[in-house]
Amino acid sequence: MGRVTAPNQVPPVPPADLPGTLGELRASGHHHRTVKQELRDNLLARMRAGEERFPGIVGYEDTVLPEVERALLAGHDMVLLGERGQGKTRLIRSLGALLDEWTPVIPGSVLNEHPMHPLTPASRALVAERGDDLPIGWLHRSMRYGEKLATPDTSVGDLIGDVDPIRLAQGRTLGDPETIHFGLVPRTNRGVFAVNELPDLAERIQVALLNVLEERDIQVRGYQLRLPLDLLLVASANPEDYTNRGRIITPLKDRFGAEIRTHYPLDLELELALIRQEADLVATVPEHVLEVLARFARAVRESPSVDPRSGVSARFAIAAAETVAAAALRRAGLLATAAHEAPVARVGDAVSVTSTLRGKVEFESGEEGRETEVLGHLLRTATAETFRARLAGLDLSGFTALVAEGAEIETGELVSSAELLRQVGTVPGLAKVLDRLGLGDAPTPEEAAAGIEFVLEGLHLTRRLGKDVTESGRTVYGGRG
Repeated sequence: MGRVTAPNQVPPVPPADLPGTLGELRASGHHHRTVKQELRDNLLARMRAGEERFPGIVGYEDTVLPEVERALLAGHDMVLLGERGQGKTRLIRSLGALLDEWTPVIPGSVLNEHPMHPLTPASRALVAERGDDLPIGWLHRSMRYGEKLATPDTSVGDLIGDVDPIRLAQGRTLGDPETIHFGLVPRTNRGVFAVNELPDLAERIQVALLNVLEERDIQVRGYQLRLPLDLLLVASANPEDYTNRGRIITPLKDRFGAEIRTHYPLDLELELALIRQEADLVATVPEHVLEVLARFARAVRESPSVDPRSGVSARFAIAAAETVAAAALRRAGLLATAAHEAPVARVGDAVSVTSTLRGKVEFESGEEGRETEVLGHLLRTATAETFRARLAGLDLSGFTALVAEGAEIETGELVSSAELLRQVGTVPGLAKVLDRLGLGDAPTPEEAAAGIEFVLEGLHLTRRLGKDVTESGRTVYGGRG
């Protein structure tokens, strides 16, 4: 992947009041700065103004982000080290927002050369010839970010460049920079370039990055081209990859000024905040259901049955929330002919995630064949913990009394809210339960049903209520647990 912009995003059009020639640029008081100076100045400006420096990055405020800021202020290239799904790529991509919104370039320059600091002989000759009359272009910061996912088949030509045989055939000499078709790194000159999963890059290709980092020049097929590239190089890596798939060679690792360890959300509130921010929910998911999923993700991460070296991505909890919302939307769609049913998720909808998301988890070898069973147990544990945390101290005898005389309450994916509420009737203490669950003073029937099902499941998990699952997949609560 080369320069990265938002999907289907057309690069913005430069404002009309920007200088159009090199002379106008000089007259405006503009000075050439390196990328690292630019990042440092803009970061400091945001700090002094009290502005958010890394929008959308959750849970790193007191740990990772201070280290990133110190690296940027020091002008260091950096490598982010952490397990999968810890937001490394998201953080790297946010660095581009610290660049100037617009920067001047020589039109047509593959290397985004600054008019006051041309690199190639052709550009230097052009600036000398046209002087202050040289027309200039403007490049938006969204076009100053380059990215490459490291794969074993990545070549030096992909990253650095290669000789263009057509240009050689046209009569140019091998020592002429015009004969080179530049790769992704030089094309991101005056920007931020990221290499994701750096250990997956073959060691001989990593060697090609050494000069870029230290001497800031490039070598193509034995020809050394002095191009003082101006960029911030950032890489990501998973600690597991050092031994399993590859490693970062020592000389290259030494040239990164900062190695920064990332981590998963440190507490439940941060896990919840991440789900709320990232999940694209197609239905209403009450807070208590989101909390069950957040606790579930953390329980999976800490389980001895799961390989800790691989980690459990933050995408696991996000996908779980989206799956639960989809289950609620499916119920609303299937019940549409019988009764109006707004899509509101219930805790019972979470059962579906144990099978659909097991592929996101690497289990220990001894757990083969028990993956869904392990996830099911952890989900029940998370539900019980949420039940205790949310409803501790409440009198729930009104719910146990519903089935004290042999009555049964049937619920399930295709049981409508109206049907569940009809079975339950008036329950003493229901208002306090719904208030504790954050469902408000005037919950909808669907929200009330979600609260009731959560209480019934919690009472079952704390051995105060029996539960059976019918052949049709419906859940029947009744009797003592």
